Amino acid sequence: MHDERARRNHPGELRWPAAVGVLVAIALYGALPSALQIGPRFVIPVLELLLFIPLVAANPRRMTRQNWFLRRLSIGLAVLIALSNTTALALLIRSLVLEEATAGSQLLVAAGQVWLTNVLVFALTFWELDRGGPVVRFRVSRPELPDADFRFPQDEDDDAVSEVANRSSAKSGWTPAFMDYLYVSVTNSSAFSPTDTMPLTVRAKALMAIESVSALMLSALVVSFAVGLLGP
Repeated sequence: MHDERARRNHPGELRWPAAVGVLVAIALYGALPSALQIGPRFVIPVLELLLFIPLVAANPRRMTRQNWFLRRLSIGLAVLIALSNTTALALLIRSLVLEEATAGSQLLVAAGQVWLTNVLVFALTFWELDRGGPVVRFRVSRPELPDADFRFPQDEDDDAVSEVANRSSAKSGWTPAFMDYLYVSVTNSSAFSPTDTMPLTVRAKALMAIESVSALMLSALVVSFAVGLLGP
């Protein structure tokens, strides 16, 4: 009962970490070479900003409001960022494989931009999907939460030593926020596999597999391209 009352009165997750992630992803895409973009340079970034502005207006400081329209708008923004970056990744891989790039250093910088955007895209996607999304996770009592897509260490630390158990989900009411999903995305893109957080559902496993395979493919091609630039 105490946990249910506390969650109902929770002020909500802070908006700014996810907002910064979205803005960085938009800026990284806008800074890519034109050859890796869809159409004119600023069409996709402007579309993304048009979707993003009403989301911030609805929840400017904390994630407290959610309805059908806002939920679809938020997921649509994540999908648009993902599709545009996937296209950039495909065009980048094509350039690396066919060695069409005339400016090697520019292409390597672009690869870093695509990799970082990929990390942000999957962090946003995990954040949007797990346990019903950011508003539901913090405002709905645990028995009423949708099934979890991810199992965090805090979800099973309640039987550890006291200084660890005190921060567990069961004892402190801890709930994952955007920075937790960003960490999951970074480690998955770096280690090419889950580290301390395990996917539980088919969709979570599929998303993590796609992220790790794309990161591995990009890393391998970039290393091979960089070695080629150094010459014999």
